[in-house]
Amino acid sequence: MYDGPKREFVYAPPAGKIPIVHRGEDYLIIDKPAGLLSVPGKHDPDCVEARLRAVHPDALTIHRLDMATSGLMVFALTPHAQRHFGLQFENRQVQKTYVARVGGIVDGEGGIIDEPLIADWPNRPRQKVCYEHGKSAVTEWRVSSREDDVTRMTLYPKTGRSHQLRVHMAWLGHPILGDMIYAPDPLFLAADRLQLHAQKIRFREPTGGAWVEYEVPAPF
Repeated sequence: MYDGPKREFVYAPPAGKIPIVHRGEDYLIIDKPAGLLSVPGKHDPDCVEARLRAVHPDALTIHRLDMATSGLMVFALTPHAQRHFGLQFENRQVQKTYVARVGGIVDGEGGIIDEPLIADWPNRPRQKVCYEHGKSAVTEWRVSSREDDVTRMTLYPKTGRSHQLRVHMAWLGHPILGDMIYAPDPLFLAADRLQLHAQKIRFREPTGGAWVEYEVPAPF
């Protein structure tokens, strides 16, 4: 895992409207662009939430994606839907699938990473594996394809810790390409963005309880 000096970060979010994947009676599915905060930062009001509410004033935030990660997010349009989704996330009923490109050739075809995580407070927002105080973090992984010195992975987070997939891939010895926090220079510079995308999400609809699934292919 990269343990060099902290890289300088400048917030330069992409312009444009938030792509709407689906609009139902009580929720929205959007495709978050990489480089845009999900919710306002301490000094950065521009984010998915703000842009979405400019068009859909009733949109209520349920969960987040890392700024550098792209892909599917769910927003509620009613307090009932927000509570319903909140319980599904709390009870780990929401099923999410991510795609990542990582450095090196991963051995094996799949496995499970069960390594507890905690904030690395002196180096925030960095997270780290900690067996004494860390919270449970579990990721299932599968190899999708291999190319030169890069492996394309399908990742299934079973918990929702901050930076979980990024830390777990670095712990595995294969940091995600373009990761400015956890990847060494050659892998950080190998892509113009973090190669991590929330491709698929499955949940129960707030009204009626039917299982539904949405998917947006990775842009890399």
